[in-house]
Amino acid sequence: MSRVILFNKPYGVLSQFTDTGNADSPRATLSGFIDVPGVYPAGRLDRDSEGLLVLTDDGRLQARIASPRFKRPKTYLVQVEGQPLPDQLAALRKGVTLKDGPTRPAGAEQIDPPDLWPRDPPVRFRKTVPDAWLRVTLTEGRNRQVRRMCAHVGLPCLRLVRWSVGDWTLDGLAPGTWRELRL
Repeated sequence: MSRVILFNKPYGVLSQFTDTGNADSPRATLSGFIDVPGVYPAGRLDRDSEGLLVLTDDGRLQARIASPRFKRPKTYLVQVEGQPLPDQLAALRKGVTLKDGPTRPAGAEQIDPPDLWPRDPPVRFRKTVPDAWLRVTLTEGRNRQVRRMCAHVGLPCLRLVRWSVGDWTLDGLAPGTWRELRL
């Protein structure tokens, strides 16, 4: 039986259990939130991203979740700078060409601002620059892909929250909390 943990990773937390990068100024890691031996993240979320991080003790399941070969959809709620135009959303849906090659087509739609927890620190607010929210769904997971795709079409990311991985969602999980599934 596989152990699966669904964790709502807060902003500023590394997607690993130890911080080997900066001994003088240690950063928050998963070990500050999850004390379950033998589980490891299936994929990553950048330090400046929030939301669903799946951990498991099953190496094969970990590979199926993280590998783009299995095309497991991952949905993100993305606050962007600017108001998206139809051609910007169409470009995301078609796929864009980044420095590391073309992306797969993505689901992309503008949504009403979601009812999320406040971010700490808060997203910068500028009266003269509008912002909007998008729901973006990928079936691959390159480094900082959502941020790079949005920037490529002229919509820089202000906040990025992974809402779901496949059928698993953040629903009912406050930042810094987790729940365990048995598969």
